Amino acid sequence: MEMKRFVGQVAVVTGAAGGIGKACALRFAQEGANVACLDMALERNQATAQECRSSGVEALALTCNVTDPDSIKAAVSDTLAAWGHVDILVASAGIYTGSPLVEVPLKQWQRLIDINLTGVFLTNQAVAPLLMGQRSGSIINISSMAGKTSWPASAEYSAAKSGVIGLTRSVAMELAPFGATANAVCPGNTVTDMVQNVAGIIGGRDGVEVAEWLRLRAADCPMKRMAEPWEIAGVVAFLASNDSRYLTGQAIEVDGGMVMS
Repeated sequence: MEMKRFVGQVAVVTGAAGGIGKACALRFAQEGANVACLDMALERNQATAQECRSSGVEALALTCNVTDPDSIKAAVSDTLAAWGHVDILVASAGIYTGSPLVEVPLKQWQRLIDINLTGVFLTNQAVAPLLMGQRSGSIINISSMAGKTSWPASAEYSAAKSGVIGLTRSVAMELAPFGATANAVCPGNTVTDMVQNVAGIIGGRDGVEVAEWLRLRAADCPMKRMAEPWEIAGVVAFLASNDSRYLTGQAIEVDGGMVMS
């Protein structure tokens, strides 16, 4: 039987134009939520919103730069103007860069931290007061297995994703007295454009073709495959549901067992 756990609720999803963010937007739409899709990629974001509408819900495609507080405030304001409330935030917007430690330019470090960590902070900061005021709701921040482990030439990415976990715990502590929750999801290698980009960067540095790098990463995992975005979205939806009302401040690995191996 198809679940409809979010009828009448409003989900705000950053990074909704593709990858895990898009999968989350579609999952919430399929389960009855109206969805505000936030991203900088205008056409792809509009396509996500249109696909959400095919589930019979309303959806907005809002151009939003998560490093700009005014841009975030405008997107939240547009969401409130449309539906009057926000129940769920999925902070999924992110990029990947990586260079050997001694070669990381300061601008590269700062850009990734601005998007992957400060962007999560700013979106949490914008939505948290709404959840506190209505004494309900969920924030789900997308971290990474890189927030719990690391590998060479990923200093800025691993630092940011570790920071997301720490930020999430702090947000959870502040939301808890108001009955709202905050959790982080830590995906393993997932079949997205970003992981293709990672394969190009790291594989290129190591002299390995993209397809071979992806095959090796799948082989690294005890389940011997990479995740699909919808598998991450399923865990995100659980964290936003009534089934997880007593679960907060956690960083949940969805990595096919990679971290334990």
